Amino acid sequence: MSTYRVAQVTEPNGAFELVEREVPQPGPGHVRIAVEACGICHSDALFLNGQLPGVSFPEVPGHEIAGRVEELGQGVREYGWQVGDRVAVGWFGGSCGHCTPCREGDFIVCRNLKVPGWAYDGGFGEKVIAPADALARIPEGLAAHDAGPMACAGVTTFNGLRRSSARPGDLVAVLGLGGLGHLGVQYAVAMGFETVGIARGGEKAGFAKQLGAHHYVDSTSGTPVAEALQSLGGAKVVLATAGNSEAITATVDGLAHRGELVAIGADSAPLGISPAQLLMSGRVVRGHPSGTSQDVEDTMAFSVLHGIRPTTEPVPLEQAGQAYDKMLSGAARFRMVLTMA
Repeated sequence: MSTYRVAQVTEPNGAFELVEREVPQPGPGHVRIAVEACGICHSDALFLNGQLPGVSFPEVPGHEIAGRVEELGQGVREYGWQVGDRVAVGWFGGSCGHCTPCREGDFIVCRNLKVPGWAYDGGFGEKVIAPADALARIPEGLAAHDAGPMACAGVTTFNGLRRSSARPGDLVAVLGLGGLGHLGVQYAVAMGFETVGIARGGEKAGFAKQLGAHHYVDSTSGTPVAEALQSLGGAKVVLATAGNSEAITATVDGLAHRGELVAIGADSAPLGISPAQLLMSGRVVRGHPSGTSQDVEDTMAFSVLHGIRPTTEPVPLEQAGQAYDKMLSGAARFRMVLTMA
């Protein structure tokens, strides 16, 4: 019997344990992936603490997966996939194909979205079974430990910017310089925006400039963030990557006329925005989800073209628990990534 290892949690907020399972066979329309790397995302906590409906235990999280196709299920070859292909699977882990959003071609907001670690076992293991429509082809020149985070953190920021109302030359602010934001600044600069990095503390100014930002706003300096943005002419777009509703709210009055707040950082607390802040200047507040497998391919191709990479800290699968705790505590800088032997 052939086996493989996964890092799983058997109860909400439980400890990780490394166990062996029998290698599964992919069903029709699915592939088996030999996982090479899997990023640890803050939203993994939603699964591991049992907050989301339908999460079952034992739970194997992980939706920033990079690896190689190891075996094809029936019908997959017709779509051009072959054994050995390098692939990534992100938050978009497949769609149902029959709900109203899917019938409209808007697959990322599928009502039955198949998120890895939620709909099926995720990438905290040496192998994973995934639907063929979830696969994004990894380009040459992109290492697995970089490709994994691109399938969630990367595509979310990239798509959030390219689908916004900003055009080259516009002032675009990125709130937060963490796992999402440090990529958002790099993408904003590469897309030709006059880019502002916003974070807590003057010591992050150098890092923002290192990423390419033209301006830095320290949200703790005493000058309101909105005032600082208006002094630069007002932001056409604020990409809010920080998961803090208070910090997101503080940027709204920094938007220019018909400016757009794009929220991608998750927080359960409500935003403190009044209709009056939106009406007279025609401002827009929009939530933005991740992106489809094609969007992930676009993100990776753009990243290779412009030399954009996530800052990662790779650790072996055996250290999944420590790596997850480090991410959760905020001690990790950007992306912890599990790597397989």
